Amino acid sequence: MSAYNPPRLVTLAAMSLVRDEALAISSLEYLPMELYPPLFMAAFSGRHSETLKAMVQAWPFARLPLGGLMQKPHQGTIQAVLGGLDVLLAQKVHPRRCKLQVLDLRNTGQDFWNIWSGDMDHVSATSLMAPVAKDMSRTKHPLTPLVEVELSLTQELSTLAKFASLLGKMRNVQRLLLSPIHGSVAEEQDHQALVQFTSQILRLQYLQDLRMEGPAFLEGRLNQMLRCLKTSLYNISITNCLLTESDLIHLSQCRNICQLKGLNLNGVTLTNFRPELLQVLLEKVAGTLEELDLNLCGIMDSHLMAILPVLSSCSQLRVLSICGNLISMAVLERLLRHTDGLSDLSLELYPAPRESYSSLGILHQERLAQLKAELWEILTDLGRPRKIWVSPSPCPHCGDDMCNHLSPNA
Repeated sequence: MSAYNPPRLVTLAAMSLVRDEALAISSLEYLPMELYPPLFMAAFSGRHSETLKAMVQAWPFARLPLGGLMQKPHQGTIQAVLGGLDVLLAQKVHPRRCKLQVLDLRNTGQDFWNIWSGDMDHVSATSLMAPVAKDMSRTKHPLTPLVEVELSLTQELSTLAKFASLLGKMRNVQRLLLSPIHGSVAEEQDHQALVQFTSQILRLQYLQDLRMEGPAFLEGRLNQMLRCLKTSLYNISITNCLLTESDLIHLSQCRNICQLKGLNLNGVTLTNFRPELLQVLLEKVAGTLEELDLNLCGIMDSHLMAILPVLSSCSQLRVLSICGNLISMAVLERLLRHTDGLSDLSLELYPAPRESYSSLGILHQERLAQLKAELWEILTDLGRPRKIWVSPSPCPHCGDDMCNHLSPNA
């Protein structure tokens, strides 16, 4: 005999209230905080657009994890939420109860909604919102929404066209995380959807953190995205895609990267690019750069030699990773010497030297061990304790290109 789990009283109250949209909206100022999440869930599932729009303007928590409700998104409900956000941003004096700072569209907020639906043990609203404290501390101005967007689509690209226009209306997006999009650009329908989606991304003027994995649409178009920016970028991660040499030139000339802290070009082939392009790019960000990832970029000795002088001037650099590139032992030695003066550099990941491999590309472990010993002697002579990782790629421990298994020596 199965146990009967009746709805919680707070859920029943929300379901009852949402049936009268005018009453629900007029009651928002007086509702206890505990009733907001179940009321929002009821309004979202019932597609009560006006209630959703009003609730965004009175949301009493710092984060609205909308992504946790978007397994089956409906364009009208998303439009209502964005409409409420637009009204909020346009107001000089914000509603008394509103604490909204983060509109999170990633699919990571399900626990928030489970708690209020009764699927998890009830906890206080204070402890519920504790994880957003870090996000709040990064926000310079109160009640300035920081919108985080992560798109991970497994359908054909045509699905994207339904929501492309909404993305372009998110004028205040500061952080964009884009997962690989599946589909065939050879298909006319998918191609048109891709064009629509790309045109909207190029309208995002206030990006500070840009992370795109496998953006097939970006080749030759990076300039279009960069030139519309009105704020400084603090992080750029463009991985596993094709870029043109002109893309790299435009990136190095972009006036909005002068405060860049993170640069990740993992999986972007730079083999046939002029070596000095990397040098110019790093010179632009040398004063602020903290993390540099050039894994699997097809970097050769000539590329690395070109950037050695500027690397030594990256005084804030904490993480340097160039795994999966074909670099000689002599150039690795010079790299260690050039970066010896970087006191903040605490994580270094380097590929096995080219001399570790046979002419057929077979790794010789004994030769690698010998070369590691030589690198260890160099570090000893330099005198400053350092933790480096020298290994073939991918990591022999976990199979990932980026290895977190540090060794106290080479």
